[in-house]
Amino acid sequence: MDNAAIPTPGHLDADAVRALIDHAILKPELTRSDVDAQLDEAAAYRVFSVCVRPSDVAHAVERLTGTGVGVGTVIGFPHGTTSTAAKVAESLQALADGAFELDMVQNIGAARSGDWDRVEQDVRAVVDAAGDTVVKVILETAFLTDDEIVAASRAAQRAGAAFVKTSTGFAGGGATAEHIRLMRDTVGADTGVKASGGVRGLDTLLEMVDAGADRIGTSASARILDELAHRSETGAASSLGDDASSY
Repeated sequence: MDNAAIPTPGHLDADAVRALIDHAILKPELTRSDVDAQLDEAAAYRVFSVCVRPSDVAHAVERLTGTGVGVGTVIGFPHGTTSTAAKVAESLQALADGAFELDMVQNIGAARSGDWDRVEQDVRAVVDAAGDTVVKVILETAFLTDDEIVAASRAAQRAGAAFVKTSTGFAGGGATAEHIRLMRDTVGADTGVKASGGVRGLDTLLEMVDAGADRIGTSASARILDELAHRSETGAASSLGDDASSY
């Protein structure tokens, strides 16, 4: 399952937008029925993948079988402070349960301390455990300076990560176009950049793609795709606006 080539924002059609979206189903309070409703929505809108809580991976894989929607999960979420051994164990369990991508939180405290060897080793251990599976590294950019974002992106890239990612969506700050540009300029064209946290509507998604993101994490998938359909049909924005409850 590969991302489609992403055209410029002015030429994004519905299939291209679907190919960008990892639909987030991560709130800790979600019940099984809540999760199922979100899984069914992801299947109905045919997004690229869902990103679910680790304990939901096997169930999500079973429920989405045959839909074409991949199942990813998070590692060391949301604080990144679990031990490297715990992250590796969590990764191996997620893979055994059927996850096809892993979004790990870097050791944020180590990053803020400038301990880049520790950050890199933590990421590398998960990358090694994942084998050929895509690993995205969540930097939690709201906590970092620009210099730390650059250094963290480079550490993740050296460790073999496939993507660097802005945010968990649970740290009081999310993706910004400025941070996406900084990350893209740092990692170049060979490493993906995922914008996550605060992408609550189509205009924000387009802004992130224009800044250099090639994957989007959001729980506002339905709102985004409904707005795109409306604009495609009418040539004008709808009254839907952003989904204020999304993350």
